[in-house]
Amino acid sequence: MDNKKIKIIDVKIQDIRFPTSREAAGSDAMNPDPDYSATYVILKTNHSPELEGHGFAFTIGRGNEICVEAVKALVPFVENRSLESITGNMAQFWHDITGDSQIRWLGPEKGVVHLAAAAVINAVWDLFAKAEGKPLWKLLVDMTPDQLVSTIDFSYIEDAITPGEAIEILQKQSDTKDEREMALKKSGYPAYTTSIGWLGYSDDKVRRLCKEALDAGWTRFKMKVGSNLNDDIRRAKIIREVIGYKHPLMMDANQKWGVQEAIEKMKKLAEFGPLWIEEPTHPDDILGHAEIARSIAPLKVATGEHVHNRIMFKQYFQAEAFSFCQIDSTRLAGVNENLAVILMAAKFGIPVCPHAGGVGLCEYVQHLSMFDYIAVSGSLENRMIEYTDHLHEHFLDPVVMKKGHYMVPNQPGYSATMKPQSLNDYQFPDGKVWKEF
Repeated sequence: MDNKKIKIIDVKIQDIRFPTSREAAGSDAMNPDPDYSATYVILKTNHSPELEGHGFAFTIGRGNEICVEAVKALVPFVENRSLESITGNMAQFWHDITGDSQIRWLGPEKGVVHLAAAAVINAVWDLFAKAEGKPLWKLLVDMTPDQLVSTIDFSYIEDAITPGEAIEILQKQSDTKDEREMALKKSGYPAYTTSIGWLGYSDDKVRRLCKEALDAGWTRFKMKVGSNLNDDIRRAKIIREVIGYKHPLMMDANQKWGVQEAIEKMKKLAEFGPLWIEEPTHPDDILGHAEIARSIAPLKVATGEHVHNRIMFKQYFQAEAFSFCQIDSTRLAGVNENLAVILMAAKFGIPVCPHAGGVGLCEYVQHLSMFDYIAVSGSLENRMIEYTDHLHEHFLDPVVMKKGHYMVPNQPGYSATMKPQSLNDYQFPDGKVWKEF
């Protein structure tokens, strides 16, 4: 379809919330009762309803209304514009929407205004991919290195990676992209499950879920830690008793500890052979992560779901503060900024293992990881996508899992479109869920 003829004529914004706290789904040491929510954006076009861009930012309940209000401030950047006027210079569009001098003051490039930018930018990419008739991963893979790099704003990161270096990284993989694409379509992308180890689950439930996951073909697992050490040890023993020691086990403290506390506790939890400790301390403490990484080696550190922007990721790479980069598809400002971090990770030799604990994040990040494998890293070594097993039924193009692997999505777009009934039933505060909350 001709992008010049596609015009965004209206922007619909919804506050969508799911009462996941009732079943302790998503519970961890810092977030005991999350209600998975989305600031949901629909870009309506002059071809609606056949062609719309859907995007969202993820929150965990209270405060989602603040993100909705922030999106309203960004509507002028997309409304009454042709799609071609945006896609013709995606880096400039990204810079404009994240760099407005007055709105930027509220960040800059962090917090609610950055989440709001992610919702809008992701909706634009969904519309772009649908207009091209391709799933997002394929749209990105099919771009030439020059085209791909032209979508990225390199402000503040050229001391870590230049556009020329990014092009070279992509050129190295260009001739063999087709081989990896075929392999991915056959076998899928490796994943790990977090659904066995939420902190609010009983011991019996953890044991049962581990057995069920093994029977379903899962070979990689993650548990939550950080409540108290004795509970962490007891739960780790249960999980290892079921899955054994041949399968990787990751641990996630969700920012609960101080630096020295993290070092001391992970030395005691090391007996269970975790591959990594995720978010051991505050995400803004880059040097603290570096100290933890040095002190607990060879155990690894992973983080990223609360890292605000590409500049913070740059410093994590430069400080050797982690061994696994966990991009978040809606914490960073949409596809463009995720691409910047993926390319930096390739330069620094750090595997990207995206965060996907939240409504719709599995649907999103599969595209980014598949692009990374086919066009950037060329490797699946030490790479896996998080998987959580709830709320996929609300999407028109939900993830498809087979034996612990994400299968390649085929529908055009970014897999972000929720079912109309779900958007109606879980609208807050006017829908049924308001009364239930």
